[in-house]
Amino acid sequence: MKAAMLFTGSGPIVILTSYASLEDPALLKRLDGKGISKFLAFDVPIEMAEARYGGHFQNVLHNLHESDDLRVLDYNGQRAMQLFGFKELGEPVYHEAA
Repeated sequence: MKAAMLFTGSGPIVILTSYASLEDPALLKRLDGKGISKFLAFDVPIEMAEARYGGHFQNVLHNLHESDDLRVLDYNGQRAMQLFGFKELGEPVYHEAA
């Protein structure tokens, strides 16, 4: 499982995914299906996401109503921005659907 912060047209979100890469075509298709076809993304160390979100992380991780390949950890962009500093995040991934 990996975590990532995505900056989308409607604001930042934090996701959990079982895909190894934020550029995996199957993940991009899933995101596109949710209306996210253009974004800037950063890997978030999974241990850091778990520590910062605490019990909420575990609830999302074990939610049977979401699929393993894509789970939204945080829809609240303001909270996500407060929880993670840019220097803590990985290298940016840019995606724009053709």
